[in-house]
Amino acid sequence: MSNRTRQIIKKLKEMGDSVIAAHSQGFFKTGKGEYAEGDKFLGIRVPELRKWAKEYIEISIYDAFELLRSELHEVRLLALFVLVAKYSAKNNPDKEVIYRSYLDHTEFINNWDLVDCSAEHIVGAHLFNGDKKPVYQLADSKSLWERRIGIMSTFHFIKRNHFPDTLAIAEMLLKDKEDLIHKAVGWMLREIGKRDLQVEESFLVKFYKEMPRTMLRYAIEKFPETDRLAYLHGIK
Repeated sequence: MSNRTRQIIKKLKEMGDSVIAAHSQGFFKTGKGEYAEGDKFLGIRVPELRKWAKEYIEISIYDAFELLRSELHEVRLLALFVLVAKYSAKNNPDKEVIYRSYLDHTEFINNWDLVDCSAEHIVGAHLFNGDKKPVYQLADSKSLWERRIGIMSTFHFIKRNHFPDTLAIAEMLLKDKEDLIHKAVGWMLREIGKRDLQVEESFLVKFYKEMPRTMLRYAIEKFPETDRLAYLHGIK
């Protein structure tokens, strides 16, 4: 571990709050048998981490990925904030390195907040103008977190009014057993609906009867009450 990463981890440990950490342990499901079993929290609020990510933007990509391999959740989150900022910088010659290294480190991007703050900005952004096959491969993974990276990466596409890949992956994930995938897919369908309600409804009419309940509820959350109830009661 480099001196720089040691300094950063030391600083974050000093900022930790045991009360916030205890709450986070429960909120992020770190108990035995839960989806983030064994994850360790320092107890630092996200706004603080975002502020310090700006302070550490100058660290090397190597150091950022070293931080991402930490056992401490907030250290990994800080690393992802830094990597997103680095990737998003104009004329950055290291975008390919960041993208490929990100995919090599998915075992450390192992909670929904870690995925959601980074997947669209690195994977989605990198693949938008090229071959999108890796997104499908992620969505077909045995790893819950890689599947979430797959669907959440398409948020970058949605924001640019490109919907086919999100819809195709949503169909792939209709039978997924994980609630965190149901929520992510429903959320992305809702985001499509904000931009083109007809596209979302065309998908829903075809699949709503077989969609997991949570996925459907997330997808129709902003619908008028009468339409929402019609979908929920299977009479649309």
